[in-house]
Parts: sequence; C-alpha cells; structure tokens
Amino acid sequence: MASLLFRLGSFAARRAWAVVVSWIVILGIAVGAFFAFGGGLSNSFDIPGTASGAVTDELAAKLPDTAGGTGTVVYQTTDGAAFTDAQRQAISEVASSAESLPGVASVIDPFSANDQQAAQAQQIADGQAQLETGLAQLDAGQAQLDAGKAQLDQAEQQLSAARDQAVAAGAGAEQLAALDAQQAQLDAQKAALQTQQETLDASRAQLESGAEQIAQGTQLLDLATGLGVVSEDGSTAIVNVSFTEPRLELSDEVKQDTIAHFEDAPIDGVEVSFGTDIAQGVPQIFGVGEAVGLVFAAIVLIVMLGSLIAAALPIVTALVGVGVGVTASLAFSGVVDMASVTPVLGVMLGLAVGIDYSLFIVNRHRKQVLAGVAVRESIGLATGTSGTAVVFAGATVIVALLALNVTGVPFLGLMGTVGAVCVAVAVLVAITLAPAILGLIGTRLLNRTARATIGAPHVAKSAKPVKQMSTARAVVTVLVSVVALLIVAIPSLSMRLGLPDGSSEPAGSTSYTSFQIVNEEFGAGANGPLLVTATLPDPIPDEELLATQLEIAQTISELDDVVAVAPVATSEDNTLIAFQVLPAEGPNSASTEQLVKDIRALPPVGGDIVLGVAGQAAANIDISEALSAVLPIYLVVVVGLSLLIMILVFRSLLVPLIATAGFVLSLFATYGLIVAVFQFGWGAELIGLHSTGPILSFLPVILVGILFGLAMDYQLFLASGMREAYVHGSPARLAVAQGFRAGRSVVIAAALIMVSVFGGFIFSESTIIRSIGFGLAFGVLLDAFVVRMLLMPALMHLLGSSAWWLPRWLDRILPNVDLEGAALEREHPGVQTGGVPTAG
Repeated sequence: MASLLFRLGSFAARRAWAVVVSWIVILGIAVGAFFAFGGGLSNSFDIPGTASGAVTDELAAKLPDTAGGTGTVVYQTTDGAAFTDAQRQAISEVASSAESLPGVASVIDPFSANDQQAAQAQQIADGQAQLETGLAQLDAGQAQLDAGKAQLDQAEQQLSAARDQAVAAGAGAEQLAALDAQQAQLDAQKAALQTQQETLDASRAQLESGAEQIAQGTQLLDLATGLGVVSEDGSTAIVNVSFTEPRLELSDEVKQDTIAHFEDAPIDGVEVSFGTDIAQGVPQIFGVGEAVGLVFAAIVLIVMLGSLIAAALPIVTALVGVGVGVTASLAFSGVVDMASVTPVLGVMLGLAVGIDYSLFIVNRHRKQVLAGVAVRESIGLATGTSGTAVVFAGATVIVALLALNVTGVPFLGLMGTVGAVCVAVAVLVAITLAPAILGLIGTRLLNRTARATIGAPHVAKSAKPVKQMSTARAVVTVLVSVVALLIVAIPSLSMRLGLPDGSSEPAGSTSYTSFQIVNEEFGAGANGPLLVTATLPDPIPDEELLATQLEIAQTISELDDVVAVAPVATSEDNTLIAFQVLPAEGPNSASTEQLVKDIRALPPVGGDIVLGVAGQAAANIDISEALSAVLPIYLVVVVGLSLLIMILVFRSLLVPLIATAGFVLSLFATYGLIVAVFQFGWGAELIGLHSTGPILSFLPVILVGILFGLAMDYQLFLASGMREAYVHGSPARLAVAQGFRAGRSVVIAAALIMVSVFGGFIFSESTIIRSIGFGLAFGVLLDAFVVRMLLMPALMHLLGSSAWWLPRWLDRILPNVDLEGAALEREHPGVQTGGVPTAG
C-alpha cells in the first residue's frame, strides 16, 4: 500500500496541472449533474413495516380520503378580536378555492365546520325537546285511555250486576237481549281502547328508540368536546387541507403551491401561518455558524503549519472534495427520496475529514522538507506514509457509514451512503490533489524564516528527551478518565427518542408560529391528533353503527390523557371506522407516546373490534422505536468490522479492544451531554436553543457510525507511532511516550479542526442540524482529548509489551499492510525527521 501511494503521490507532483485540471473537470461534471438531474429534498422520515404504516395502508384501501397527507393553515386576527363577517367570508372563499389545486383532495372551511358542529348540537337539543314533548303527549293520552278504561270497567260491572238481577227476577228474553246488546257495545269500546293503547305503545317504543339514539348522539357529542377548528374567542381558525397522496409521497411542489395559494390572498387584519406538515423548512446547508467554524479551523492550521499557503491548502482541497461529493450525491435526489439532512451531513463530514486528511500529508511533507528532503521525493514519501494511514482511517469511517444500510432503514442507509461517498472523495483528494498542489507551490509551503532553516542540523535535534509516564500516574489517569466519562454519561439513561415538531422550528418561522398559536388556542394535543381505526370482522348494520361508535369512543376516552374523541369516517361496507383522538399534550410528549401504546394494548372492543393508531405522532413513535431497536445490531456490526481492520493494521488483539472500549465510554458520555442540553435544557440558552424535547430518533445511530470511524482515525495516528517506536526497538512503555509525543501535535490540531467544523453547525436554525453538529463536536472532543490523549496512553503503559501480543498463527496469516511505511523509509534512509511518526 505504501509503495503504491508513494508512486501515486510522486506522479501527482510530476503531473500537477493534469491532476488539478482533472479534479476541476470532475467538479464541473458533478455540479452539472446536480443541476441537470437533482430534485427536491424531503423532511419526512419513514421506516417500512411499522404498525402505523399498516394502519395507513388499511385506510388507503377502505377510506382513501383519510389516508392522504394533511396540511394545517392557521389564521389569526392581528388584534386578538373575533373575526369580522368580512374576514370570515374571505377565509371561506380562499379555503373553498384551494380544492381546485393539484394534489388537493378536500379542504375544510373552519367556519362551515364550526356551524355544522353547532347545528348538530342544536339538532340533538331540538330532538331532545321534541322527544320530551312527545313523551308528555303520550303520557296525557295514556291518562285519558286509563280514565276511559276505568269508566268502561265501572259500566261493565254495573251492567253485569243488572243482568244478574234480571236473571234472578226471571226477566224475559227481550230484556236480557237488551242487556247483552249493551255488553256488546262495551266490548266494542274496550276493543277500541285496546287499539288506541297499542298505538300509544308503538309510539312510545318509537320515541324510546329515538331517545336512545339521541342519548348516544349526546354522549358522542360530549366526548368530542375539545375538538374544534375555531377558537372559543373567535380570533383563530384552522383550515385543514387533505391531499390525494400519502404524507410520505407528497411532493414538495404540491406543498409549495398550497402555501402560495393562501399567501397570495392576504386578508386585512389577519395573519396566516402554516404547520410543519406542509411548511417544514429545508435546513440551510452552509451558513454563518459554519463559516465561523471554518475560520477557526483555518486559524488552527496557520498555527500548526506556520504559513498562510500551507494553511489554505487543506481547506481548498476539502472544499473541492465537498463540492464533488455533495453535488454528485444531490444529483440522485431526483430519483431517490433524500432527506434534507443528508447533504448537510455530507458537508460536515467532507469538510472535517477532508481538512484533517490533507493536514496529515501536508504536515508530514513540511517536516521532511525542513529536514532537507527534495520536494518531489518528500511528496511521494508523505503520500506513501501518512497517506497509508489516511486510507485506512478513511476506510474505517466508510465501513462504519456504509454499515448504516444493514439497519434496514432506507433514509438512514442513504445518509450513510452519501456520507461514505463524501469521505471516499476526501481520501482521494488528499492522496492526489493535495500532492499535486504541493508540487506546484514547492518550498513556498514554508514561510520565509522556515525556508532559511531547511536542512539545518538543529531542526531535527531540538526535541527534548522523551520520558515514559509513571505507573502511578497511569493508574490515576485511567481512574479519573473513566469516572469522569461515566458521570457525564448518566443523563443518557433518561434518553427519549422522537422526531422534531413545530416547536423545534426556528423561532419566528411560519411553522413555529403556527405550532405556538394552535398550542395556545386549541391545546397542545391539537398539534398532534391521533387517527385511531376500528376494524370490524363483519359488516355492521346501519342501525347498530351509532351504538358501536359510542362503545369504541367510550373505551378510548377512558384512557389517561385523552381530551376528546370523535368518529370521523366509516367505510362503505361498515367494516372500518376512523376516529380522531385529541391527546392532552403535544406529539413529542411522553404522555402522548404512552397513550399510543395504551390504545394499541387495549383488548378487542366488544370481543372482536381491533383498534389501530396512525397519524404523524404515532408514526414518529414507531420510527423512534424501530431505530432504537436497530442500534445494538448496528453497533455490533460496526465494531466487529472495525476490530478486524484494526487487528490487521496494529497486529494486536488488545489495542483494538481497549480502543473500542474507550469509544463506548466516550459515546455514552456524548449521549449524556446531548440529553442534558437538548432534552433537559441544561445550558440550552448558551447555544440559542429555544425549546427542548426528545432526542432526534436517528441521532444515536448516526453518532455510532461517524464517531467510531473518527475515533479510530485518531487511534490509528497515535497508536501507529507507538507501534513504530516499539518495532524499531524501544521498550514498550517508552514507545508509548515516544509515539504519543511524536503524534500529539497533529492529532490535537486535527481534533480541534473537527470540533470547530462540527461546532459551526450547532448554531444552525434547524434543530436537527444543531443536534447532529453538537453530538459530533462534543463526541470528537471527548474521544480525542479524554480517551485518545489520556485514557489510551495510560492503558497502553499499563499493558506494556502485552499490548502488542498476537497469536503466532494469526500473525502468519495476516498480510503486512506496512501502515508506518517502514519499507519506504528503508529505501530512503535520508528522510528521517527526528522520530516523526508516520501518522504526522
């Protein structure tokens, strides 16, 4: 590997302009492809096979009107007064005309919906009044019938007594016939009364049946109290837009057309804002904070390399690499669904590793030139030695990022692939373009003072003798480092995962404004209502539908944190009923998450009616749980693959193991810091964070891949110097000190550059970008300065020569990758630079 890279670096130095022009052409092709084939970015994060996804599929099949995506448009008067008639009419007209927009299925006019709700309540009230009147009339009629029956009974008794007397007196047939005729008249009257009684009974049964339906309707109306689209004071109204396509398939063009339709029809005295379902902004890829981070990285480079030209080279090559990697990846955004955070991640990684990888080669070359090595020979040697370490370090990061595809999460796998592409380009740029530029600038890489000292003997002999650390110091360092990291990691035990909602949007944005207005006027749960489905095994008769809806609604309403529930749709075959459920708190709250679990845990209603939950809040919960479940699997895959690489590189078993253990400590400490700031809000104001909530659901997985790769970068550069000193004959513990001293300056500079580049993204407007930048910045800070610079050297000292133990059988079958470039140094004995390790 080292010899191959030596030839590549030497070729790049000889054919510098050809290499530079080639990269310019590649950059032009990538940019052209982006403009020709690039598409829009998505803010949706989806995982196939979730419970909410299955419910959505069922809705699409039987209730397509409820399966499409939805958009929230919020109107509010500027003075806080109730809408005037003119304002109400204008809002209704804009809402009605929106139904003609492409991709829009229906639009609910809030005032019509409010009027309908009021009309339903009035209808029930009128029905109740009519019922009471009818029952009163029936009672009056029953009283009259009862009185008539009493009179007939009395007359019948009198007639019966008269006939008995006539018979006893020996009355004739005519007299008895007359009495029998009177009895027949009484029987006829009794039959008539019986008919009237049957009519009354039928009417009463009908009224009682109506009373039951009215009671059921009243109960359903009571359960729905709290679900509304016009605020109590009449100053705020919500226009709900339903789209023909599901949320995850809804194009950005349809969303933007909808927003433009409402914005292009301003209403005097009324402000309009839009929910995150249609207006969540695509984060800015590069802003002021990122530029400041890049400036800080440039300052570190100037201090490290001693000249503006040398400091500019890693930044220029990194920018070229980012330009190629990100634009080439974005060129595929027209054919694949790419999350908006994906290119930002590519920029983060491309800049950070691009600067670092070029720095390692430039710094090595600079020291060799100072030692008197010819420029072109030095470029080849720097590429062959430090370039070998760069390739293996980059391979570790690439493996970790590509392994995101094993999670089975499409958007996460794509993020990892794009990140891996950007890292791979950064490696190629570092071992080709950087040597070419070094060949063009020659000794101008050094400042005037440094050029005057090229080849001077004192340059290589100025270093002080290296002393190994004491065992007591090593023990204390290990204990303090481990305890400190464990303490910082404590908040990670309380980590909750979720996806950002409107409260996470930039303050002052339309999505943030909409979220806050809905929260204040309609309650926190109105920002994330749940869609609950009830699946019936057999079609239910129409006359039983209301009772079934009530039974289901009552079952749901009995759960904790349910504010309101109402049926919203029923399939044509009466086998699927959809309900809207208003939770007590917002979509990212712990109570709403528990409510979703409680609904799903309910036994079948009535023994055979199965409930399911869909909606944005439920989908976010499903995605978070799925990502949490794949984290351990992903960690095992990444660590396993990287352990194999490190065993191959270091020819040791213990060094990779302690390196990995140290990473796990720094990873959970990083999780602890993220939870403390973004979930608990400790020090959130220091970074301008205006709201707290659950941790971005895919952040823990992303951090595992990226931070593990970067941590192994620094492990490679430090430990390779230690191994080089050990292989060259230094005692194991002295070799630790020699390798650490030789590589510490470049690793410190590289880590500071990483922290500054990632840290610049902490001040992004997007909470997603903030949290990723924060996690990467502090992850690198903890791992580089606590684990790699303190814990690892101390553990290596305590292990002594056993750190480099490797079974003989394994040593025989492992290929020699010559990470330190020992073969090159034997071929070029005049390039020794005072014990400078291959890493730097």
